[in-house]
This record gives sequence, C-alpha cells and structure tokens, in this order.
Amino acid sequence: MTAVGRRRWPAEWELHAATWIGWPHHEPDWPGKFAAIPWVYAEIVRALHRYERVEILVNEETRARAVEVLEAHNVDIGRIGLHAVPTDRVWLRDTGPTGVYADGTFEWIRWRFNGWGKYDNHQKDELVSKAVAEITRLESEVALGPSGAPLVLEGGGIETNGAGVMLVTEEWLLSDVQVRNPGLSRGEYERVFREYLGIERTIWLGAGIVGDDTHGHVDDLARFVSSDTIVLAHEEDPADENHPRTLDNLERLQKASAETQGGLRIVTLPFPSPVIMDGERLPASYANFYIANGVVIVPTFNDRNDRIALNTLAELFPDREVIGIHSTDLVWGLGTLHCLTQQQPALKEEAAR
Repeated sequence: MTAVGRRRWPAEWELHAATWIGWPHHEPDWPGKFAAIPWVYAEIVRALHRYERVEILVNEETRARAVEVLEAHNVDIGRIGLHAVPTDRVWLRDTGPTGVYADGTFEWIRWRFNGWGKYDNHQKDELVSKAVAEITRLESEVALGPSGAPLVLEGGGIETNGAGVMLVTEEWLLSDVQVRNPGLSRGEYERVFREYLGIERTIWLGAGIVGDDTHGHVDDLARFVSSDTIVLAHEEDPADENHPRTLDNLERLQKASAETQGGLRIVTLPFPSPVIMDGERLPASYANFYIANGVVIVPTFNDRNDRIALNTLAELFPDREVIGIHSTDLVWGLGTLHCLTQQQPALKEEAAR
C-alpha cells in the first residue's frame, strides 16, 4: 500500500463499480428552473451509463417520472439501478459515503452530514450513506472525531491522488465560521484523514470560489488528475473576486510542489464569465468535472472558455472521452457534476490498479 496503515482512498480515475446519484425532486433548490433539471440529470446518466453502471436514489413518488425522462434520453434502464431511498436534496458527493480499500478489500467510510450547517431539513440526507452501504451489502464504518462523536464532513471538501495525498481548504474546515466540527484543529483533522483515508500528506489551500455556499469545497477549485498533476481553477482578471483567492491557492500549490520530491505539475483552468441569477453569483467552475470509467463529464456554460476547459481536460485524459454537459441551469442549485455524483470504487484493490 502507498497510503498509511490499513486503508487507502483510491483516486477518482481508478476503476469504478458504479456511480451513485440522487434523482432531483426538491424544487426550491432551482427556483423557477426546476422543470429543466430532470432532463439535465438524464443527460448525465446517458453519458455515464455507457461506461459504468449508474445507481439512482429516487423518492418513490418521482420514480415513474424518472423512468419516463431517462427512457426519453435513450437510457437503457437495464444498465441502471433505481432505489427507493428518500432524500432531502440530491448532492450525493456530500451525503454519500466515501469508498476506500481496507487491507485490499472494499469498505465505505460514512461521515455525519448536517446540511452544511444551513438547512434544517437534512434528516433524510443524514441516512443516505447508511442506505448506500446497506444496498451494496458492503462493510462500512462511521468516522469518529477525537471526542468519539461522528465527524461531520462532506465528500466535496476532500480530494485525493490515490497515493496518500489530499487537498482541502482552510475556509471549509478552519475558518472563523465553523458549522461542522467547532474547535477541531488542523492536526486533529489530519489524524482523522490518516486513520480513515490513509492520508500521509494534507495540502491546505486557502479559500474556495465565490458563490460556493459550502464555505469552500475543494471540488470547485482544485482537482488531482494524476498522482502528481493538479488542475486549479484560476481567475486571471485582477478585477474579478476570484482572482485573489485563486492566486493565493496557486502560490500555495507552487510551494507544495517545491516541497515535493519530483515536484507537482500544476495546470490551470479558466473560469467562465460570471454566471449570475437574481443578482447572485453562482459557483460556476470547470473544476467540478467528474471522472468515470472511460469518460470525463465537464460542466459547460455557453461560454467562450468552455472550449479551452474541454481541450485542456482532453489533453490530460487522452484515454477517456471528454463530454461537456450544459450546466447553466444546474448551477442555479449551487452545484454541478462532481457535487451530484459519488463513485463506488471497484470491489478489489487489485482490479483498480
């Protein structure tokens, strides 16, 4: 094992058994635009299910409509799973469990979910990670903090290269506005990451992007695309609010590279022009792509930088198809493709290599 102890958290580009998503149903997440959202989800499933199985959590009352929309998008219903699991919202990156290898075999790590500290109606979502573990009939363990209480964490805030290195942001876990595990220190988080994910080194970035209501999830900002390559969403316009944030993070990554044997390759992605609805800037970022077996799906925004982002990622993933998914309506829900997906790694570590 390259990671510490008995666990290793595999990189997203390693072999998947499936992708998990939740079917959209909570209209207030997309005020005035909800009618379009199930069709976007069907397009996501259509793109993914040609390469791997897609498992969908669906509220029972929306099941028939989900099947209708999926079939209209030429989705082979036989290649997906539909599971009657109620949800409050459908951001499974944050509510679902994290798949790791423990002594070479598979295990789900389950985090406590508190609605990002902002929504009272998260009781159904708190049960999603347990439901996924039960449906798959695979071993799972609840991650505990230093006090022995379940640790509050979301999958959108953690990113790995599969070889014991992880990216997180200080804004998410260490800023003055703490709604997850108040008082937990940098060192205590790193010990938890070491125990449950096998992380040897945590690279702490600064702030997340403008418009991200999770307080700085890393998956809108910086992503590993290989064991030594990181893509960073970087805004070059000094007049843009994202410029000082992303410049600081670029400098942090350059410092981390200097401290890494062999260095790190840092590739920048542009941002689209600001996406604003009802006067609110939304977290539109090409970094919120999702890597599946044989394909990378990338959010696009009808912007001139769409082509740059797609071409950059195509060069980084020459062995995968790179597909743009129109996400201007989707991001009105304050998340896009990575936020709504959660991978289930292959059941055996040897198969993933």
